[in-house]
Amino acid sequence: MRKRPEPFHPDLRAARWIPRVGVTRSTLRLFRGAPRAKSSTPTVEVATVPVRAATEERPFRVYRPRGAAGPLPALVWIHGGGLVLGSPQQDDATNILLAEALGIVVIGASYRLAPEHPAPAALDDLAASWRSVLARAEEFGIDPDRVALGGGSAGGGLAAALAQRLKDEGGTQPVFQLLVYPMLDDRTVLRTDIDTRHVRFWPQASNRFGWESYLGAPAGGDRVPPYAVPSRREDLTGLPPAWIGVGTLDLFHDEDLAYAERLRAAGVACELVEVPGAFHGFDATFTRAAVTAEFHAAAAEALRRGLRL
Repeated sequence: MRKRPEPFHPDLRAARWIPRVGVTRSTLRLFRGAPRAKSSTPTVEVATVPVRAATEERPFRVYRPRGAAGPLPALVWIHGGGLVLGSPQQDDATNILLAEALGIVVIGASYRLAPEHPAPAALDDLAASWRSVLARAEEFGIDPDRVALGGGSAGGGLAAALAQRLKDEGGTQPVFQLLVYPMLDDRTVLRTDIDTRHVRFWPQASNRFGWESYLGAPAGGDRVPPYAVPSRREDLTGLPPAWIGVGTLDLFHDEDLAYAERLRAAGVACELVEVPGAFHGFDATFTRAAVTAEFHAAAAEALRRGLRL
């Protein structure tokens, strides 16, 4: 009998033993545990700073190389969590690595979460915070003309949505988008043709819960709030250059590829990295795997080019 091909990347084969659970209304409280923060390193200073959002001040994490002089390029990074959970602290390790490797300031943004705060709350917070950060560029030690925007998972989707909104509103624009397996299209929850046997950490049930919590309506409907779903925007011209990275076993794989193709068709430079046999959030689970190091190195190099370092 012919042996079935291994679906997972060789570095990620242990993923077959990961329980296939996800975030739902009944498990949300369990998943909302506070992540352990990494307060300092020998080379990067980490601080929590209040930043004015839409209705209140939000705690942002600022990662700055120690001893750095003069205004530095920056990345405003938006955490993931399916639009319903997460905080900037969860990305301490990777944000510290980026600040250290590239010699930039990384600013970890926070925003109100659904379902308590449906759209447009999160994007309102992020848009107001973007303007606040730029207005305080001297305080943060950043060059306001060299600020990129990025995020992972739901944070990547919010980064894409924020880039769209900032383009329409005018003012200082992000110079680059770093989108790590972004959550871009609510219509994926309607698909029945996706092989989900090897999906991990963000299955269809979680995807439906996340989108419907955020939209305040059934996912995949005819009408959605403005900027709520990045893939729903028809005109993508004039957006900042982008990098999109996603695994072939990620539930978001197809929607990410489609968005990359549409960006290119609209004349927006977009580099796409597909990781064979990788699932959603693989790099946060298999932190020491070679495939994770390669993925992070590709993202860092794209950001280096995007910030003109």
